Amino acid sequence: MSGSVRTPRYGLARVLSKRGLCSRSEAERRVREGRVRVAGRTIRDPEFPVALNAADIVLDGDSARAGAHQYLVLNKPRGLVTTARDERGRDTVYRCFDGADLGWIAPVGRLDKASEGLLLFSSDPAWAARITDPAEGTAKTYHVQIDRLPDAALLQALVDGVDDAGDRLCAVDASVLRQGTRTSWLAITLDEGRNRQIRRLLAAFDVTVLRLVRVAIGGLALGDLGKGAWRPLAPDEVIALATPTVAASG
Repeated sequence: MSGSVRTPRYGLARVLSKRGLCSRSEAERRVREGRVRVAGRTIRDPEFPVALNAADIVLDGDSARAGAHQYLVLNKPRGLVTTARDERGRDTVYRCFDGADLGWIAPVGRLDKASEGLLLFSSDPAWAARITDPAEGTAKTYHVQIDRLPDAALLQALVDGVDDAGDRLCAVDASVLRQGTRTSWLAITLDEGRNRQIRRLLAAFDVTVLRLVRVAIGGLALGDLGKGAWRPLAPDEVIALATPTVAASG
């Protein structure tokens, strides 16, 4: 039995987001405001079905073609909020991109206001979803200054983990980087991204975090990128970050 193959269709807002033109929520808002036309007709329904490669979508008077996606790494300074807009008027990470004319980019994961270090940005939602998928277990490494000198028991307890507010919190690895007379720096590796996970894990053992710096995601290291500086990812870095880690069997 023969027949034509039907082209898959998706909601209009989803298509705009997948093309890297804006976030899904921003796309929904623009559609409802009547700023999007399909085949010459203004569409106000964000779920209006269109083909992913439709060429007749116009946004704010310009053709809504997908541009080349962007993939960036930022060395986030302490004190900036990881959001596009902050209802309390605090400075956000987007301050670091002032004047760069990058178009729409979104953070891939989060670092809280008091944390610093490696933070990814992209206009490619599918790529971002692969990296942040908990099932992939992408390793993230942090250097953490704490208010005490740890012993072997504390390091093992961080790996063994604790239950906190319904979450199981644990590190893949914890070791001492260096220590002074009253404080020390730990290297802590996680394979998932629960909210404020390291701070909550250490707090469970009455340990206070003084500084927290993310230094690597997967095989991508922060390196010598300056505070508040950013750079595009190389093509091989983009591919490597989105490649699932295959666990050894046995």
